[in-house]
Amino acid sequence: MLAGALPLLAPEAALAAAGHPTIPGAQLSAIWVIPFACMLLSIAIMPLALPHFWEHHFGKIAVFWGLAFLVPCFIVYGMGTALYEFLHIILLDYIPFIVLLFALFTVAGGVRLKGTLVGTPVVNTGLLAIGTVLASWMGTTGAAMLLIRPLLRANAHRRYRVHSVVFFIFLVANIGGSLTPLGDPPLFLGFLKGVSFFWTTTHLFFKTLCLAAALLVLFFIIDSLLFSREGRPTPPHDPDAAEEKLGLEGSVNLLFLLGIVGAVLASGMVNLGTWIEVYGVPVEGQNLLRDIALLCLAGLSWKFTSRRCRDLNGFSWAPIEEVAKLFFGIFLSMIPAIAILRAGTEGALSSLIKMVSTPDGQPVNAMYFWLTGALSSFLDNAPTYLVFFNTAGGDAQHLMTDMATTLIAISAGAVFMGANTYIGNAPNFMVRSIAENQGVRMPSFFGYMMWSCGILVPLFGLLTWLFFI
Repeated sequence: MLAGALPLLAPEAALAAAGHPTIPGAQLSAIWVIPFACMLLSIAIMPLALPHFWEHHFGKIAVFWGLAFLVPCFIVYGMGTALYEFLHIILLDYIPFIVLLFALFTVAGGVRLKGTLVGTPVVNTGLLAIGTVLASWMGTTGAAMLLIRPLLRANAHRRYRVHSVVFFIFLVANIGGSLTPLGDPPLFLGFLKGVSFFWTTTHLFFKTLCLAAALLVLFFIIDSLLFSREGRPTPPHDPDAAEEKLGLEGSVNLLFLLGIVGAVLASGMVNLGTWIEVYGVPVEGQNLLRDIALLCLAGLSWKFTSRRCRDLNGFSWAPIEEVAKLFFGIFLSMIPAIAILRAGTEGALSSLIKMVSTPDGQPVNAMYFWLTGALSSFLDNAPTYLVFFNTAGGDAQHLMTDMATTLIAISAGAVFMGANTYIGNAPNFMVRSIAENQGVRMPSFFGYMMWSCGILVPLFGLLTWLFFI
């Protein structure tokens, strides 16, 4: 038995000797990405093919595909490596991700827009425009969680509502977050790497404006046509209901929302060193304090917001539960995909990485834009941004000056193309879950991609022609 186990333990021993028991991304074949692909296919196909089974067992399915990576990892690279990879992704990525979403979901769910807001094309376009502007200053997740419920309530009487949520994901949950490091995690990582806070504001402003304006105009045309087809409906009048003036209920949550933004920003600007180490995985003090602060803010929001306000807001825990379960499987199963990507030209995706440069070493900005975006559509866009940031040299000062167009392409690809799929950016799936929880029959995974491919991809092609060629 010992002789049979030695070949399995040898890779672990070699990695442990190097000080990092991680899976070697440069040695992984594409076979290791199969669990992640199956996880995505499960999300795409099973709600349509086996809706009853999926509804009751999607959490178990997510865990299964996570184990479909961990078990082979344990067999091939040993228990130490498998345990380290599990703890690394859970402690440093998954838990902070869910804590932030939970805090934003709880706090934003306590803000209710009072009064009668009727979902006409003008009102809907205005809500999308406001959300697009807010996204860069309070984060795409914060803006999305704050405005999705008012949008759904304003359109509750409408027959056609799917297009409003789809364009909301395009603009508020993704494209609007391109102007500051507060907007989207990839830009925040760039800020930590030395990119100036307002660099993206000045360099991506016109690109974002063009894209957002085109989408808002297109949405207004589509919404106007559908509104007319519906007979220009108005909400049913309830003579027994008291007239309510337009205003905000639960406005104390806006302070808690600012607290969340401040806690996230501070955690990136202060380094308190490692406070806890779990099996070699360092948990830094500023990140631990941030997560504790976020949970406290969520608790304060729950305490100081009336149950009536949340009920009238259509608040329930189902969307955050669904996201937590599904992304547990997504985060675990995508470990080898991220490892291969980080291996750069030494990994199984080397042919893709080599496409961003000419033989003489000059950057191909169009490929930086499309490859960063395409991979960000399915993988976590933050590490994808870092991979191409480092591929382009990793020197923030050099990238901001001599290679400004390259950094623009990387930044725009990571943020804009997060809208291509439900899992491209954190709030996408959350918005979908909230909409379905309130009765909107959202497109399937592939159905949503038909919207994004039909609308966004041509616009991205136009941006490429205008700015990156």
